[in-house]
Amino acid sequence: MIAYKGDILYAPTPDRFTVIENGYVLVGDDGKVVATGGSLEALLEATSRGDSDGVDVADQSCTTDETDSITIVDRTGSLIIPGFNDLHVHAPQYPQAGLGFDYELLPWLEKYTFPTEAKYADIDIADHWYRRFITHMWQVGTLRFSAFATLHNEATLRLMQLCQESGLKPLIGKVNMDRNSPNYLVEDTDDSLSSTEQLIQQSRKLTPDIGFIITPRFVPSTTPELMVGLGELAQRYDVPVQSHLDENRNEIDWVRELHPDIPTYTEVYEQYGLMPNNRTIMAHCIWLTDRERAILKDHGVWLAHCPQSNMNLTSGIMPVRRNLDYGLKVSIASDIAAGHEPNMNRHIVTAIEASKMKTFETGYEHDRPLSLSEAFHMATKVGGSFFGKVGSFEPGYDFDALVIAEDESLLELSPEERLERFIYAGSSRDIAERYVSGRLIDKPFA
Repeated sequence: MIAYKGDILYAPTPDRFTVIENGYVLVGDDGKVVATGGSLEALLEATSRGDSDGVDVADQSCTTDETDSITIVDRTGSLIIPGFNDLHVHAPQYPQAGLGFDYELLPWLEKYTFPTEAKYADIDIADHWYRRFITHMWQVGTLRFSAFATLHNEATLRLMQLCQESGLKPLIGKVNMDRNSPNYLVEDTDDSLSSTEQLIQQSRKLTPDIGFIITPRFVPSTTPELMVGLGELAQRYDVPVQSHLDENRNEIDWVRELHPDIPTYTEVYEQYGLMPNNRTIMAHCIWLTDRERAILKDHGVWLAHCPQSNMNLTSGIMPVRRNLDYGLKVSIASDIAAGHEPNMNRHIVTAIEASKMKTFETGYEHDRPLSLSEAFHMATKVGGSFFGKVGSFEPGYDFDALVIAEDESLLELSPEERLERFIYAGSSRDIAERYVSGRLIDKPFA
C-alpha cells in the first residue's frame, strides 16, 4: 500500500468539504482508497482491525507484514484533491475553441463546427489534434471525461487508442447523424448503426480502459430509424448514452416540428430507447419543463451543466438550484468548444457566477446561488459517479487525485482558502502530479 501525505481535501457531500491538514490517504495495491486520516499510525491500526474507529476505512484490512511495506509519498504543504470529471466535451472541436461566439447554437454549428469535424476524415489530422486535446485535458487535471468524437470510425478508434496510451480513463462516442446535416457530414442510417456496433466490439478488445458511449448528436440530426437502432445497441451491449437536450429555444422548436406527436424533447429520447436508467448523460437542460424534470429524475439521468458554453452561444442559464432541489443529478462540464477552455476550475467559477446572475431574473430572486463546496462536489464526485466510485477519497473510491503545489501567500490560508484561490485564480501550472486509479500519470506522448 501507499500513503499519500499532504493537506487532504474532498467533498463527499455538497454542503461541506472534508479537510485533513497534514493528513494521509491510504491507497491499496488495486488503486482504491483504503482510509483517510490525520495519523498514519491510527490508520494502520484501524485497517489491521478492519474497523473504522475514528477514521474512514474501506472494507478491507492489512496485516502487520503489509504495514511494514507501506510506501509514504510525502507531499507536505501541498493540497491533495480529487481529479476533475467532465461529462460533456467535444474532442474534435478543440481546434475551434474561442471562435464564433457572436452566433447562437445552430448557425455556430454550420459555420464552425461541421467544417471542423469534417476534417477528421483525414486520420493524420485526427491523430495530431487528438494528441493535443488529450495532453491539454491532462494538463488541466481532467482525468476522466465523456467525449463526443466525430462520425468517422477510424478517427474515433484512434482517439480511443490515444486515450488508452495516455493513462486517462474517459468515455468516447462516435457521433451519429443521418439527417439535417451538411452533405459532407451525414451518414447512411444502416452504415451509422453497423459502424457504431463495430466500434463497440473493437474498443472492448483494443482499449479496455476506455468506455464506449452511444452518441446521437441531437434529435434534429438523427432519424427515428437511427434512434431506434442506437437504443437497441445500447441495450444489447449495455453501454451508456449521451446527447444534448433543451439547449437552445430555436433547437427546441425544431424538435417540436420534427416530432409533433411527442410532447417534449426529453420524451423523444425516452420513446426511442435512448435514456437507459442510470446510464445517460444529457447536456445543457436549460429549458426543462416540470414534466421533463420528472422523467429525467425517474431515469436517473446526469445533467451536464455547461454554463460557459451556454453564455457564449446565448443559450440561457440553467436554473441549477431548482434542478438540485428537485433531486436531479447535476454535474459541471466544459462543452469544448462552445466552452472556450477545458479548465474545470474555470467552469466551477462560471457555474457559481451564473447561479448568482440567475437570482437577478424575475421569479428566481430567492434561489440560493451555488457555494464553492457544491460546485466542487459537482465537478468531482457527481461527474465521477458516472464512472463508478470516482471523484472522492471515501473508502473504496478509485484514487484519482491532483497534487496542487504549495503557493506563496501574504496571508495564512486554510486548505479551503487555498483551494478557493486555485479554483478562481490558479492554472495548470499549479498541478504538480496527477493520479488515475492510484497510478501516477506523466505527460502523454512526451
